Amino acid sequence: MTALPRVTYTNMGEDFSAVHAHLDALIPKVESQYLGHKHSALIGGRERAEGVVSQVASPIDRDLILGEFPQASTSLVDAAVAEARAALPAWAAKGWRGRTEVLKAGARALAERKYEVAIACLIEVGKSRLEAVGEVEEAIDLIEYYCGEMERNDGYAVKRGGGLGRETARTVLRPYGVFAVISPFNFPVALSLGMITAALVSGNTVVYKPSGASGLTGRLLVDCMIGGGLPEGVLNLVFGGRECGEALVRNTEIDGYAFTGSNAVGMSILRATAASRANRPVVAELGGKNPTFVAASADLDIAAGGILRSAFGMQGQKCSAVSKAYVARAVYDDFLQRLTAETAKIVIGDPRRREVYLGPVVNTAALERFKSAAASARLDGRVLAGGGERTGGIYERGPYAEPTIVDGLPPDHRVNRDELFLPFLSVQPFDDLDAAIADANRSDYGLTAGMYTRDRAELDRFLDSVQAGVLYANRTSGATTGAWPGIQTFCGWKGSGITGKGGLGNWYVPQFMREQSHTLSDW
Repeated sequence: MTALPRVTYTNMGEDFSAVHAHLDALIPKVESQYLGHKHSALIGGRERAEGVVSQVASPIDRDLILGEFPQASTSLVDAAVAEARAALPAWAAKGWRGRTEVLKAGARALAERKYEVAIACLIEVGKSRLEAVGEVEEAIDLIEYYCGEMERNDGYAVKRGGGLGRETARTVLRPYGVFAVISPFNFPVALSLGMITAALVSGNTVVYKPSGASGLTGRLLVDCMIGGGLPEGVLNLVFGGRECGEALVRNTEIDGYAFTGSNAVGMSILRATAASRANRPVVAELGGKNPTFVAASADLDIAAGGILRSAFGMQGQKCSAVSKAYVARAVYDDFLQRLTAETAKIVIGDPRRREVYLGPVVNTAALERFKSAAASARLDGRVLAGGGERTGGIYERGPYAEPTIVDGLPPDHRVNRDELFLPFLSVQPFDDLDAAIADANRSDYGLTAGMYTRDRAELDRFLDSVQAGVLYANRTSGATTGAWPGIQTFCGWKGSGITGKGGLGNWYVPQFMREQSHTLSDW
């Protein structure tokens, strides 16, 4: 097969007709190979099918059965932790060079199966074609980048000063032990493999629980990594929902947690670990309520396109999605006209079709949240676009919501303060940029923020005063979304994170290790 062009989050407007043709041919094969089958947990290198079986359907079509997944009991979770504990000494002793070699082989195995994993992701969570392929590309780069960080830092061993007398000193970073990795549904490949790789390359072993909505993708990526040569017990997979997650949090044999998801769940994990006698790190990213500011000097077409992509990509189900747009009053009506006109062109439907940009939300609970937010916006403000549930045809077979734009809501309205995780954008006019930034900074969250301006002073005020960890300016590909390994770090401030150091950057991997000082004297 002729090499296909690489898909990233910044080049999705290019011609990918060859990629689409390949996907057209491959989608039926992937559906036949994987959908509707039983998918077992994997513990200590062995298939484990025990547990109450949950049949999971795609949000695209309730009759599209993803498969049957055994829900892990507390005893099965404990068994997975025990296997990870048993595998720990040999994996840690392998050294960082040996570990990076194995993990890079896993990345190559994932690259060979890139399109089938992307299709599984697409069908499982309703992601559009190019976003799904781009996510797998990001995951491959994440593995390579975190391994590269280990190499660039010589395994994080540092010689210290000359010491006293005949002493020499150095510091090294050592793994904590067994990490639980708990991932969300919306980026089931990249977020999972980012956390898993950082834990493994550091010398930890892992018990991995994917979201209950993305078990198939979770199993495929584990198969790829094990195909690269991971020893038995180093990476263990369990399926389940709340019971499984709570069993992981209760297990005191787990030495650390990597989590991406809601603030409420992340903080509950932090409180549980704080109640134990030993320090157990929690490396977590916890959502966002992300603003974008459009100044009077902005290119309004670029701003409208960037905000649309970040607000409605993946149905707004991104922690980095823009959900509030503050627009200078002088250009407010003009901007809204452009934004609503572009929003009307969005194709909603089955994302297996190449022309579809907006698939279903993840489940009926999300659709109910959408309908509640739309009703509240109608009552207290204006709905400028969307606001409804799609009906008829494929829309009757899944939770399809329209991309929605509202305005006129009070600053403290729940639509302007709560993380909705939906294709829902609130627009507000401003007369003073500093006041708009101050209002945005009142949020409990601080993940991403965007700015559109051609005025350097306005840009500097944005960069200097916005309380968020990931800032973008004048970006056509997305106002607040589209971070990539080694380029943009992804750090949540305030309620959006715990450690103050984000993924995709220099400081992420060291969080999975603890420091040890060595002072040696001649004998």
